[in-house]
Amino acid sequence: MQKRSFLKGLVLAGLTAPFSLSAMEKLIRQAQKRSVRDIASDDEFWKMIRGEYRLKPDYINLENGYYNIMPQPVLENFIQQVREVNYQGAYYMRTVQFDNKKSMASKVASLLGCTADECILTRNTTESLDMIIAGFPWKSGDEAIMAEQDYGSMLEMFKQVGKRHGVVNKILSVPNHPVEDAEIVNLYANAITAKTRLLMVSHMINITGQILPVRKICDMAHSKGVEVMVDGAHAVAQIEFQIPDLHCDYYGASLHKWLSVPLGVGMLYVNKEKQTQIWPLLAEGDRKDISRLNHMGTYPVHTDLAITAAIDFYHSIGAAKKEARLRFLQQYWTSQVRNTENVIVNTPADPQRACAIANVGIKGMAPALLAETLLKKYQIYTVAIDGANVHGCRITPNVFTTTAELDQLVKALRELAAS
Repeated sequence: MQKRSFLKGLVLAGLTAPFSLSAMEKLIRQAQKRSVRDIASDDEFWKMIRGEYRLKPDYINLENGYYNIMPQPVLENFIQQVREVNYQGAYYMRTVQFDNKKSMASKVASLLGCTADECILTRNTTESLDMIIAGFPWKSGDEAIMAEQDYGSMLEMFKQVGKRHGVVNKILSVPNHPVEDAEIVNLYANAITAKTRLLMVSHMINITGQILPVRKICDMAHSKGVEVMVDGAHAVAQIEFQIPDLHCDYYGASLHKWLSVPLGVGMLYVNKEKQTQIWPLLAEGDRKDISRLNHMGTYPVHTDLAITAAIDFYHSIGAAKKEARLRFLQQYWTSQVRNTENVIVNTPADPQRACAIANVGIKGMAPALLAETLLKKYQIYTVAIDGANVHGCRITPNVFTTTAELDQLVKALRELAAS
């Protein structure tokens, strides 16, 4: 047991060691008396944060939604963990691997306001939510509700359970510009019948950035006896929230997105009352707690160990400041093109209905061509979205994005719209 404790401490020691962030920390301390709103628009403040990233100069990266690159302190910590696990080899894997994974899951649970026995680490949102969809106790004739704007991997899994178990999938279309929350809630409510068992909803629609009224949808669904699974892939560390406040039954997210954990880490929350009814993706004995859903075989365990460094970096900036900056950046560019002729913004104008992510198209221009033109002509990297009533490019700035870079985007959109 002494060796076991020693090895655990050896790896975790690297997680709690302070970053080399003296300049950044000094800047943040100086800004403590300023309002979050004031800091959100202060480019000089955020240029200091930008200095913690190594950015490729070939293009302006406005596709941070797929994967948020790690800031240098997190990257260095990750490399340290890779070296340490490699150094210990099988001894690490057979001794403290599982204790450390639980420790990292507990830190994620604390960040999101749930308890450690409700949260596990996975490899991504797809794994988290597909586990729930595939492992749900379906019966032939049961109904599931989702939206065409939901992520494709989950929609495909619903198709599979439809074929395998006789589940009826009811697919809705969420309006890009809702007038009020009731419009969204009623959309889901009107689809529920006595046979509805599970409803999937995106916390933040990945192709437009629209934030949905998740708690209101959950409360409505529960009043009708329907369980709710939330796709939170883009919400964690982009907006402030606590999972218990959402009143959902299941919540999945990818930590390598806005929390900037290394590639290959996700999380899954399962309400305690629902844990034993879900069939695991991979069998894990007769355990009765959430660990029964967490068998993954042998995988790159060192990736999980960088979670603490990522959370520390997130907290060093401040959750409120980060959210305010991301929302400011989105509003900065969308407000300049929203009323421009031939420019189509597929994201709500209400600042509370979106944060960093927005989607823009040019009338008469295919999204793929728009993305190609933005990259080749203007050196702006984005991703094309062409489906589910959304036709344009998803624009996802990050904390290192400058207003000067977004000015380049605005210039490009105006020129393309005029031509």
